[in-house]
Amino acid sequence: MLTEREILSTLEMLQSEHLDLRTVTLGVSLLDCASHDLNILKSNIRSRILKLAENLVSVCDRIGDKYGIPVVNKRIAVSPIAVVGAPFSAGQLVEVAKTLNETAKEANVDFIGGFSALVEKGIAKGDRALIEAIPHALAETERVCASVNVASTRAGINMDAVFLMGKIIKQAAALSAERDGIACAKLCVFANIPQDIPFMAGAYLGIGEADAVINVGVSGPGVVKKAIDRALEANPKLDLGQISEIIKRTAYKVTRVGELIGREVAENLKIPFGVVDLSLAPTPNVGDSVGEIFQSLGLLSIGVPGTTAALALLNDAVKKGGAFASSHVGGLSGAFIPVSEDLNISASAGAGHLSLEKLEAITSVCSVGLDMVAIPGDTSADTVAAIIADEMAIGVINKKTTATRLIPVPGKKAGDYAYFGGLLGQSVIMPVNNATGENRFIRLGGRIPAPIQSLTN
Repeated sequence: MLTEREILSTLEMLQSEHLDLRTVTLGVSLLDCASHDLNILKSNIRSRILKLAENLVSVCDRIGDKYGIPVVNKRIAVSPIAVVGAPFSAGQLVEVAKTLNETAKEANVDFIGGFSALVEKGIAKGDRALIEAIPHALAETERVCASVNVASTRAGINMDAVFLMGKIIKQAAALSAERDGIACAKLCVFANIPQDIPFMAGAYLGIGEADAVINVGVSGPGVVKKAIDRALEANPKLDLGQISEIIKRTAYKVTRVGELIGREVAENLKIPFGVVDLSLAPTPNVGDSVGEIFQSLGLLSIGVPGTTAALALLNDAVKKGGAFASSHVGGLSGAFIPVSEDLNISASAGAGHLSLEKLEAITSVCSVGLDMVAIPGDTSADTVAAIIADEMAIGVINKKTTATRLIPVPGKKAGDYAYFGGLLGQSVIMPVNNATGENRFIRLGGRIPAPIQSLTN
């Protein structure tokens, strides 16, 4: 039961602290759409999605207006297209991507995710075709997002897939060079990908999920910052344990708001409710930054010594508060640190406080990984793959989800700026060690074995 004081603080979150429901994502299974005929497959996909999504946007808008809480993004996530379209070639799967894009436009959703493959243990024919289709699929569409899972704690790291993704990312960047390689902003490479992520670009509907499901993503970095600021203003002697409790209570209230709206949307659409993903996902707007939370905790900037410990505290408190508030917390649920999408983090990188190496270190305790990181355009495919491999190792060894969204910006060098627009923001291009060199380790291929603890649990 919320007290009167807590109700008033929730209202304050809505009025001045950027609390919103960041996304309602409709998961749609396409497994029964499969066909050996490409035209039939595309027709089945379109019909299936539009049947379920025809009222998604209007219902979200109506319920958001009812509670005064905006539903910022309405999205769709589908079954992995590598499975649904397994018989087809890369060129044919590009046509499937275009069908997904056109269907997303008809449904009036922001993005559609699920142009995905799961290759942590090996690459099947359909997986390879999909991966090879990714550069053209993302460069020639606006709303399609892709994800590839190349590692897991149970299987280890598929280094053949990692090396392949290094080459795919370079191709995608080249095909969208006139927009600073923006196709890569719609592509995530994962270790331990969850099946129920509502946030893009990683969202897809897992094989173990229902035919259709509503998952919601609630974000509130501005809310958390304000809660810390108010508490320290009232009592400057608060210690970190007490601040952790404040973050947990704030996360609890934010999660309750998300579940309330998510369940009502699901009920109106007559679709099962799935999970709440409480991830502190920032935007490029002032006051809606994860980076600013570090300053409220007393650090000069994200990236300086103490950052990893502060992020560990923040991530732990957010997860605990969210888990207490809902019986169905899922997705990633924690703190995102996307460089270009967070005004404060982007500024920290530009000022030199945040390096690629420090960013990699703090991903050991955050919810995702190297997210929306712009790197020099001449970075070799070997080096891109090596960065991915390092991040996958963090996820595999720590039994957590990690991912990369790397953007080698064509024609630009470290210190230049990349501009992606909208929620994707802008960022300084971060320098990369041995950016243009070869990497014989990456080219050895094979599979890095799973850690022993994962085999005995």
